[in-house]
Amino acid sequence: MTDITLLDGGMGQELVARSGDAPTPLWSTQVMIDHPGLVRAVHEDYFNAGATVATTNTYAIHHDRLAKGGIDDRFANLHMQALAEAAAARAAHGSGRIAGSLGPLVASYRPETHPPHDEAVAKYAEIAGLLAPAVDLFLAETVASLAHARAVLDGARSGGRPVWLSITVDDEDGTRLRSGEPVAALGPVLETGGASAVLANCSAPEAMAAALSAFAGFGLPFGAYANGFQQITKEFLKDSPTVDVLHARPEMTPELYADFAMSWVDQGATIVGGCCETGPAHIAEIARRLRSAGHRLV
Repeated sequence: MTDITLLDGGMGQELVARSGDAPTPLWSTQVMIDHPGLVRAVHEDYFNAGATVATTNTYAIHHDRLAKGGIDDRFANLHMQALAEAAAARAAHGSGRIAGSLGPLVASYRPETHPPHDEAVAKYAEIAGLLAPAVDLFLAETVASLAHARAVLDGARSGGRPVWLSITVDDEDGTRLRSGEPVAALGPVLETGGASAVLANCSAPEAMAAALSAFAGFGLPFGAYANGFQQITKEFLKDSPTVDVLHARPEMTPELYADFAMSWVDQGATIVGGCCETGPAHIAEIARRLRSAGHRLV
């Protein structure tokens, strides 16, 4: 028997799907504004499916994104709303941890847009300060380069919570970050930055095994939560994209995705879950498989 932390699944895509609204560059943040309570409902569904962690809907709440929408004055309030909805879901469920999501600055999958180190550290520290009183840990997500990893670890450290660093890797070569840098080079960055766990997220499930092989040598708890996209399109890599230019893989059923997750556990992963285009059904199937195999969800 192994203790396994089961993360939740995708939040942004799930919110867009449930709202029925046309996607905007503000993505899940816009849905939270227009449909208060929907984030809590998604968190509750993931807890009920077996997840032991709720990841806050704060991935895309950044000044640069809010400023483009003319709502940067709501920066702090939006973080508080996301925290409140996660806390309400946990209270209703009666157990679980809350992970404060720290998403990429400027854009996902585009390491060339990452701000200079000192600027990025300050931005991450500001968010960490807002999240820290209400979360159990920080989850730095979709980290696409070594520079991004250094900055988010340095910024989040000021919040005084454990930091789980999650990288996004090349969909065809899981030994490399989206920047092209080797995953193996992450070791010293994790040690210096004080990371408490290392994961890979928002990449193809097929790419995760190679990343996990590298993680195994870092001496930290490790894991993965993949996406269900067909590919990251060129349209999505432009400025101010909308998620409707990305398409789900129809074959990525809960059963197939759980096959991948169980293979990660076989590699030594103790933290698994889902990213974009995975939902409560995917998490429920992973939970069922883990319990059937004699693992304990923690």
